Amino acid sequence: MGKTEGKPLRVIVAGASGWVGRELIQAIHAAPDLVLTGAVARGICGQDAGTVAGLPEPLGVTIRATVTEALDAGADVLVDYTKPQAVRAHVSAALNAGVSAVIGTSGLTAQDYFEIDAMARARSLGVAAAGNFSVTAMLLKRFSLMAAQYVGDVEIIDYAGPQKPDVPSGTARELAEALDNARQLPATAKPVADILGPQEARGAVIGSVPVHSVRLPSYVLSCETQFGLAGERLTIRHDAGTSAAPYVAGTLLAIRKVRSFFGLRRGLDGILDA
Repeated sequence: MGKTEGKPLRVIVAGASGWVGRELIQAIHAAPDLVLTGAVARGICGQDAGTVAGLPEPLGVTIRATVTEALDAGADVLVDYTKPQAVRAHVSAALNAGVSAVIGTSGLTAQDYFEIDAMARARSLGVAAAGNFSVTAMLLKRFSLMAAQYVGDVEIIDYAGPQKPDVPSGTARELAEALDNARQLPATAKPVADILGPQEARGAVIGSVPVHSVRLPSYVLSCETQFGLAGERLTIRHDAGTSAAPYVAGTLLAIRKVRSFFGLRRGLDGILDA
C-alpha cells in the first residue's frame, strides 16, 4: 500500500538527528507519496526537523523527546533508528496507536523479534526489520544462503568502527540466524568445548554459526561470510561506504511495504517478497 486512500503515508522518524535519520528526513520530504509528521531525538527536542536534517527551509515539524509525543500528530508508519534498549518501547507505543513500524536499529536479539512479532500480530499490523537495509547487504545474505546449501563450514566476520556499541552488528546477527536455519550439511570444525585455550577466541556462536566482531578505526560497516571445503574457500563480503544513502533507499522501500502484511518481516529480502 504505497498510499492510503490516495493520501501520502504519514511517517515519524525516531533517531532524527542520527546519521541515517537526517538523510531519511530529506528523502521523505522529497518523496511525493510520503510526508513527515513527526520526529524524535531526545537531545535536540524543540528544534525543527527540516533544519536538523539540513534542508534549506524548516518543515514545520518539531522534534519531540518521545515517540508517544510524536504520535499525537498522527502517523501511518514509525521508523526507528535509535538504540536497541529503546526500540521495544517505541514499537509498542506505535502498535498500540495503530501505527506500523520499520526497525533499522541493530542490536536486537531473536527473543526481541519474537515478542515484537507477537505484538504486531495481536494488533493486525506490520513490522519490517533489517539489520541492514542496503540492497547489496541483502545480496550478501541471499548468496550466503545459497552457498550454505552446499557447504557446512561457515563463519562470519563483522567489522565496524571502534565506537559501535553493539556486537555483533545487526547484519551479522541476522545473517548468522538465517545461516543456522539454512545450512544443510554439518560443520567439521572441532566443537568449542573441545578446543585448547580461551574459548572466546572462536568467537560468539549464534545458532550454530561462529561470529567474530572486529572494532577498529577506518571501518564503517563490513560483513563477510567465509565458507570452507577441503582445499578451497569461498568469501562473500559486503562493505559499506561513508554515506547513509544505501540504507535510506531500503528504508523507503520498507515504509511503502510495511502496511501490506501482518506480523514481523525480517531482512530486506523478506520485506520485498511481502
